Amino acid sequence: MVMMADNDTQLGAELDSTPQSQEAEQALLGALLYDNEVYHRVSGIVQAKHFYNPIHLRIYDSISTLIEHGKLADAIVLKNRFSQDETLVDIGGVEYLALLLDNAPPSTTAPEYAKLIFDLAMRRELIRLGDEIKTEATNPESEEDAQAQITKAESQLYNLAELGGTQSGFVTFENALIKSIEMAGAAYSRDGHLSGISTGLMDLDRQLGGMHRSDLVILAGRPSMGKTSLATNIAFNIAKKFKRERDDNGIEKTTDGGVVGFFSLEMSSEQLATRLLAEHSAVPSHKIRRGDITGEQFEHIRDSADEISRLPLHIDDTGGISIGALSARARRLKRMVGLDMIVVDYLQLLTGGSGMNSTTNRVQEVSMITQGLKALAKELDIPVLALAQLSRQVEQRDDKRPQLADLRESGSIEQDADVVMFVFREEYYVARSEPSEGTEEHLRWQEEMEQLHGKAEVIIGKQRHGPIGTVKLSFNPDLTKFGDLVQDDRYDNMGGH
Repeated sequence: MVMMADNDTQLGAELDSTPQSQEAEQALLGALLYDNEVYHRVSGIVQAKHFYNPIHLRIYDSISTLIEHGKLADAIVLKNRFSQDETLVDIGGVEYLALLLDNAPPSTTAPEYAKLIFDLAMRRELIRLGDEIKTEATNPESEEDAQAQITKAESQLYNLAELGGTQSGFVTFENALIKSIEMAGAAYSRDGHLSGISTGLMDLDRQLGGMHRSDLVILAGRPSMGKTSLATNIAFNIAKKFKRERDDNGIEKTTDGGVVGFFSLEMSSEQLATRLLAEHSAVPSHKIRRGDITGEQFEHIRDSADEISRLPLHIDDTGGISIGALSARARRLKRMVGLDMIVVDYLQLLTGGSGMNSTTNRVQEVSMITQGLKALAKELDIPVLALAQLSRQVEQRDDKRPQLADLRESGSIEQDADVVMFVFREEYYVARSEPSEGTEEHLRWQEEMEQLHGKAEVIIGKQRHGPIGTVKLSFNPDLTKFGDLVQDDRYDNMGGH
């Protein structure tokens, strides 16, 4: 490999301790100009932003743009693009491109050069980030306390490790369109034409299009409506379908289902596991807890436990966890094993963290929590399903179907959420209004109970991606399991308002 730098440049490089390698950048660009096919082997490793030399960054960006549009990217084509470029003139003009091509290394070595360029870029970002953290920590006028600074630093380090940078900056409209087309293509080729992760409930998927990446989805309801059951069913369905494959660059990607992180602030991991075991084994959870089972059922439970024990469903049952700690644990889970969805049960049990004080009211704290959950969904590029309690005002109405206004501290929840849905079981309320036996009212009540038995509704009160409306589901209280409701008019109530 011939060095392409004059003495002044070499001397400057010796004095500059910044991690970088002009030779590696030149070698990779030369290999790309010599053989455009190399790009498909290195594009998953290195991006234009990882180049240290600004002109190298622009050359790589031009090469990648041309190749991605199916065009040839060689020295002659680039010569026309850079003929008037003053920066290129300073380092030798268009002859520099020819020099890159003349000194191109074997194409088989290109991935190694790409890895070196990426590694050096990460080191530069680490130095910059370390300087920022040090400056902030030593600043006596900083308004953020130490815990807030640690949370911020951890978020930036996660982004650096996961995305190859701590700041994404602007994205061109062209790149945004490419991502949109990729999403539409994936949805078109997937069963059910879903753009998001399937919930495992066909009618709910049809209305939502699945659980979308970077979305904050709120599932709200009064106690005993089945919020936790529905969230657990969805989490279980997603974990059960989990499949991962390696792409052409050797990077593992989830192709179906997903790894789920379940933050259970109210229920212990053991209680949650018992629910899932009941759902999978079809043995009621109250019988499992009491041991009121037959020998055959016990064998069935044991087989079911063996089947589901390897599911990628991770439960954190720490009570009163802060939004900062939850975010840190989610980032760690994604780094260690991967993460495709988070469930939080439930939102009002989270705390705002050490930044809260006695003068902070609950509405402000919930606002901080919902903003944090939405930011986490975007940062990790996964759906976050957060459960929420409804206020008691629902109980005062004749029609007890929930509305957006029923959300406790509703302003921020409604504002930050991409989807708000309510779970409602009319059977629960009708069962508690049983008239005296032997009366006409009791006969009518029995008829109504028969019609409502085993039925539930999911009312979609807000959806950024599609219509609002009501989805009817089946519900088995013994197994705390929701399912598709098989009936002739199953889609009658699926339309938007």
